Amino acid sequence: MRIKADFDLCESNAVCVGMAPDVFDLGDDDYLVILAEDVSAEREEEMRQVVASCPKSALSME
Repeated sequence: MRIKADFDLCESNAVCVGMAPDVFDLGDDDYLVILAEDVSAEREEEMRQVVASCPKSALSME
């Protein structure tokens, strides 16, 4: 499973960072950084919750 971000929509609210700090972070410029685009199948439900929690719907899963 792969996590993707639409950086045109993302406002770097960091909701995802709070929910999965090993997958998402904010860079020195306060823009979202995806630390691990490929996430194991065991974390699929967790990542679905993170994607659904994005206030700008900027995250998706493939």
